[in-house]
Amino acid sequence: MSVLSGPPGRTGGRGGLRAAFGGLTTRGRSFLAAGLAAAGCAYVLGQADLLRVGLLLAVLPLVCVVVLHLTRHRVAGSRQLSPARVPAGGEARVDLSVANVSRLPTGLLMLQDRLPYVLGPRPRFVLDRMEPGARREVSYRIRADLRGRYPLGPLQLRLTDPFGMCELTRGFSAHDTLTVVPRTETLPPLRLGGETAGHGDGSLRSLALAGEDDVIPRGYRHGDDLRRVHWRSTARHGELMVRREEQPQRAHATVLLDTRAIAYAGAGPDAPFEWAVSAAASAALHLLERGLAVRLLTDTGTIVPGPDGFGGPTGPGPQGADAAGLLLDTLAVVDHSEEDGLSAAYDALRTGGGAGLLVAFLGTLDDEQAAVAARMRQRAGTAVAFVLDSVSRPVPAPGRPGSPRAADHLEVLRAAGWSALAVGPGTPLAALWRLAASPEARTAAAGGAARGRA
Repeated sequence: MSVLSGPPGRTGGRGGLRAAFGGLTTRGRSFLAAGLAAAGCAYVLGQADLLRVGLLLAVLPLVCVVVLHLTRHRVAGSRQLSPARVPAGGEARVDLSVANVSRLPTGLLMLQDRLPYVLGPRPRFVLDRMEPGARREVSYRIRADLRGRYPLGPLQLRLTDPFGMCELTRGFSAHDTLTVVPRTETLPPLRLGGETAGHGDGSLRSLALAGEDDVIPRGYRHGDDLRRVHWRSTARHGELMVRREEQPQRAHATVLLDTRAIAYAGAGPDAPFEWAVSAAASAALHLLERGLAVRLLTDTGTIVPGPDGFGGPTGPGPQGADAAGLLLDTLAVVDHSEEDGLSAAYDALRTGGGAGLLVAFLGTLDDEQAAVAARMRQRAGTAVAFVLDSVSRPVPAPGRPGSPRAADHLEVLRAAGWSALAVGPGTPLAALWRLAASPEARTAAAGGAARGRA
């Protein structure tokens, strides 16, 4: 909550009074000009009555300015944004509260909240006279169709005199931020082949047999706790063996998002790039819900949550919500990059300890970038690629290319072992997800890999 002390816009001294005169409205300036003109004419013509009228017209706005300047108010204002994170096209509610915490009543107040233009016009509210201790609450709704992080505020309060001659404005200090994340799509719970075992991930290898305390015996070393001696293994090996606890590794996945500006055409909420961002968000959330540790990789080599870390555990607990929120916040502000290729992403995979299950959303490829993407397959246990088809018309069927060059690039990826599908305008991701998990896609990827090795 922010508190305004004194009249809005007051800075004290002559500067504050000068600012107060700057708050004269059109009505106040008109009265002042008319009064000065009437007084001048009365002086020239010698009309005393006209002089009195002119002085009245000129003095009225000046008195209003001085009274408004000397009026002291202490007004507290607060804003509550709910929710602070919404999907594109969703709505958020903003509740504003203004309280008079001074011992004097206020005059007519106008409350205005500053918003970016993409969120619509600035909301304005007229508040009646507030007695000491009184509170006024108003609310409005905002909607954003574009991803991003939008600042709200500062909240502005306008104080006017009863005659409308002067209007002074001051802003509260509190700000809020509305995060608009990509739209997500619910995906069917299908296995893509690498959700429980992949390159570098051992998901509960012997947990079913030994329980959570995995028994992996090793030779006794000086200083080992004798309570950890595993007598059955000691009898089998003929020497002291102790239990070595190994924490089972979680299966992990990497979502690769191609953000190159040259790989996408068009702009706006329905542009292919926005489809790719929303699809990456949908895939990441789906894999998190399946219990995988997920990280986001872009063509620039940027990895979220970090080069050596994956998104934390998920589910109803706070850690899962934090992991999903971090990925969504990153995708909310992701934009086109100036990269020419996918080499930086390949280097990040090569030095980052493998991808586990790799799900890639790629823009239009050329021959060179198709070859780079094919090499990424070596760093993953299972790899699925959704490749944008650059044809202007929809592809004949979900997952099938509509142009010869796109078909050639898909074959390059499949030859390396990718399950590669073409993406056309408006293709639902859920349909592509089913195709990627189908036996036909796996067979095609295995056949392509065999041909590539041959």
